[in-house]
Amino acid sequence: MDISEADFKEMTNTFLFAMKKASEVYFYIKSKKEERFFTEVSIDEVENPQTPTELFFVLAALAFYKVPVNTIAPKFTGNFYKGIDYEGDLDQFSKEFEDDLCVLKFVKSEFDMPKELKLSVHSGSDKFSIYPIINKLIKKHNSGLHVKTAGTTWLEEAIGLAESGGEAFKFIQNLYNEALDRYEELTENYMEVLSIDKEKLPEKNYFENGKAFADALRHDTKNENYNPHFRQLMHCAYKIAGEKNEFYSLLDSCRDKIEENVTLNLYERHLKPLYGKFSG
Repeated sequence: MDISEADFKEMTNTFLFAMKKASEVYFYIKSKKEERFFTEVSIDEVENPQTPTELFFVLAALAFYKVPVNTIAPKFTGNFYKGIDYEGDLDQFSKEFEDDLCVLKFVKSEFDMPKELKLSVHSGSDKFSIYPIINKLIKKHNSGLHVKTAGTTWLEEAIGLAESGGEAFKFIQNLYNEALDRYEELTENYMEVLSIDKEKLPEKNYFENGKAFADALRHDTKNENYNPHFRQLMHCAYKIAGEKNEFYSLLDSCRDKIEENVTLNLYERHLKPLYGKFSG
């Protein structure tokens, strides 16, 4: 592919300084850590998706600055809102994802980059509609994959607490009440990856029982009570849970119900569709 001087200058202005700063962060961490660590560079929370050419340039810059990047998180076309399914053109995503895999394959052959260099899909939990595409393409190109799923685990913990009833349900409902009060604080750093209609958020103390809370929160689009706006706000409310000692004691007392939800979600709904036998 030919690159014009204007395009090259634009990529330099956009990415070169950022990659230089990434190298400074990497070497600072390396100077403080004796044990091995893995390096990820994230360029997903920006305004526009990177083209394959831009991704190549980013990786070339990282190679130049001696950053042994293990995973790279580009921005893809479409919406990757927190905790809900992908919104976008599946064919376009497929093309972009495969193009990026080809860029990584070329970079690993041309530059001194780690052989395990792989793509990372940020805000990648619960993007069920793109998992068959990813599964097929990583097997086609014999590539690794990293998908961020921490947020979906927190939501399954919240569902497990709600379903446990009693004090656990009361705790998680009060946590949601507090999330409504702290809406701006909780969402201000995530505006690029949220699509919440505040008018569709349940009011305080809306849920009569834990089942109603869980039905609204669980990512089941066939359930008429599922509320993606509620789910996205709860996704951001992990901060509140981390502030409360009661949360950690409830994780222990409600462990069985939480384990059931977390295991089903991660294994059946994430790992198997992403890495299991492709049936398409």
